[in-house]
Parts: sequence; C-alpha cells; structure tokens
Amino acid sequence: MNEIEKILSLSGVSKSYGKINALHDVSFDLNAGQFVGLLGPNGAGKSTMFQIISGLLAPNEGSVTVFGQNYANDAAVILRRLGVVFQERSVDLDMTIKENLSFHGRLFGLSGNRLKDRIAEQTTRFGFTDMQERRVRQLSGGQQRKVEIARALLNRPGLLIMDEPTAGLDAPSRRALVQDIRELATEAQVAILWATHLVDEVEYADRVILIRDGQVVADGTPNELKDMAGTADLTDAYAALVGTSEKG
Repeated sequence: MNEIEKILSLSGVSKSYGKINALHDVSFDLNAGQFVGLLGPNGAGKSTMFQIISGLLAPNEGSVTVFGQNYANDAAVILRRLGVVFQERSVDLDMTIKENLSFHGRLFGLSGNRLKDRIAEQTTRFGFTDMQERRVRQLSGGQQRKVEIARALLNRPGLLIMDEPTAGLDAPSRRALVQDIRELATEAQVAILWATHLVDEVEYADRVILIRDGQVVADGTPNELKDMAGTADLTDAYAALVGTSEKG
C-alpha cells in the first residue's frame, strides 16, 4: 500500500481504565478518499478510539500513525491536517456562527481573505449563508451540530473523524449529511471515519468496521459483511456478527 494513501493506521491498539478494557488489539487502516463506517452499539469503544486517534489519549499498547506521523513526535503536524467532530457538543453557544468559525479558523492559522473564503465555503455547504450573525444558542440542535461539522472542515482536513455526527438531526437531515460527507471523501480525497450505531448511515460506505466490547469483530465492504453473515440485509448482518438486535 502506498504510504501516501495510508492516512490512518492502528496496529494492536489497546486501552484500559483500571480493570475495564475499553479497546483490545484493534488494527485497521484508512486510505485517502475512503468513507469508512465504524459501527457498533453504545459502549463498544468507539469514543475511546476517537480520543486516541485525535491524540487526546495514548494507548496502553499498540501504535497509531496519522499521515505517517505519530503523536509523540509530530502532534502539531497531525493536528493541522485533522478534522474532528466529537459526540459531545463543543460550539460556543453565545457566539454567532461566523464568530465560531472565525475563531476556529484562526487557530489553524487562517486569516484575511483565505479565512473569509473558507467560512463562505462551509456556510454555503450547510445552508448558513444568511444566518451567519445568528447566535448558536438560537439554533436548533441539528443546526448546532452542522456548525460543528462546518468548523471541522475549515482547515480542509486530510482525515475527518466523526463520532455520532448526526445526533440531534432529523431523518432527512441525516441522509443529506451522509451523502454530503461521502461526496467530500470522493471529491477531495479526504479519509473519513464515521462512528455510529445506526446501520443505515453506513450501508453505502466503502468499508464498515464492526466493533463490540472494544474489539473489531469484522471489517469489509457492506456486501462482504452480508456474505460473511449469510444475510441479504446489512442490518441483519450487523445483528448476526455483533450479536445484538439493536437497529438504531
């Protein structure tokens, strides 16, 4: 595999909190332009994995490389090219949409017309062009989520990791966001890791990684997972391979 294409690599990653094993021997790679779903029930270890990938936590065992770099030596290099949307909301509710995006953009060294153009790009993408001066507190929960995603895309990341990004969105908005992010992966060759417990969000992903109790139980295309489980439906394959009847 071309090292330029290998955007993210986890090898034998384990993480525990005392006697609780959050992740155990997790290994997988992401290439440029791939939209990969990380699918598992709540409490499966998805959020812990995202904290490790974003450098907030260090694994007890194993290694993580992002853009061929590791956090011990090249954290600043990685973070300049990384986009993150965590499950917990992190926008400033008392700032306007524009102020939130401007502040975050400056953290990435954007300024002047370059920052202005990036803000216009993302407010257009998410339908905020005429709402930029509105305080985030005045927005719906779904709109607040979109502001967070727009903020994560300001630096045009090479890797975008998203932890339950559709929380608070209605069904049509969820579908539109999934489609938009899938197109972003293809058009901009961004590697995207999308964590969810909702099967329909990843049924058209390039690959789906199934996780349960902190371990990867299957990794393949949606069709490969259906073949593996002997089912015609990805929801049924998920239930069979992960051992849960949870469907959303």
